Amino acid sequence: MQHVLTIAGSDSGGGAGIQADLKTFAAHEVYGASAITAVTAQNTERVVAVHVLPPWIVAAQIDAVASDIHLAGVKTGMLATAAIVEAVAGAITRWRLSQVVVDPVMVAKSGDKLLDEDAIVAVRDRLLPLCAVVTPNSHEAEVLAGMPVRTHDEAREAARRIVGSGAPAVVIKGGHIEGPHLINVLFDGRDFTDFESERVETTSTHGTGCTFAASVAAQLACGRSLPDAVRGATEYVAGAIRNAVPLGHGHGPVNHFWQRAEHR
Repeated sequence: MQHVLTIAGSDSGGGAGIQADLKTFAAHEVYGASAITAVTAQNTERVVAVHVLPPWIVAAQIDAVASDIHLAGVKTGMLATAAIVEAVAGAITRWRLSQVVVDPVMVAKSGDKLLDEDAIVAVRDRLLPLCAVVTPNSHEAEVLAGMPVRTHDEAREAARRIVGSGAPAVVIKGGHIEGPHLINVLFDGRDFTDFESERVETTSTHGTGCTFAASVAAQLACGRSLPDAVRGATEYVAGAIRNAVPLGHGHGPVNHFWQRAEHR
């Protein structure tokens, strides 16, 4: 069994962040370890409060895991501050961690901001050059690329810019991009590959970005190629949304274990 580390914030509602990552790892049959960057009080409707942890304790968590367990992959989520981004980048470099998937979490589903302005610059300058792939949604891609991302063509141009800024590869998720189908756009610096899935009318979309990036990280850790990992993650998240059970009064979580339920 491969071991994968998630570095992200917690979600007291359980639908996103560390909780979603660990559920996704379990669904992919990899062993998940964690380093928590922030404790959030949130539910399906809103983020009530956020307590950001000191950068040294984030680094200490990574060091504790990496010194004891061989990590075949890493996924980063909510990093909150530039100081935490620096601590994470330093740990990745120090332990020579590979197959790093960066989910550049900037805003919660509720609209609450989760990343400082200077942290955005740190993610772009320090973290993207260390990753295997970065997985922004269209809004995050707009910030990283410095341009609007509302159409498929704009997503492709943004992908070129993000790779040009230092990332080896990018997947721009298509959930907020215009069109009858959801299209995730992968650009590896040379070729584009589109991964299409049906749109599902539902409010159960809390944690889809975390779940997608964690799925990619788990599959890369198991030796799948990047295109195959993105294809698998696209199918996995689509199934998790289709099979979600409505929870809460806002954006409920997806069903991370839908594949197991289908085989019962």
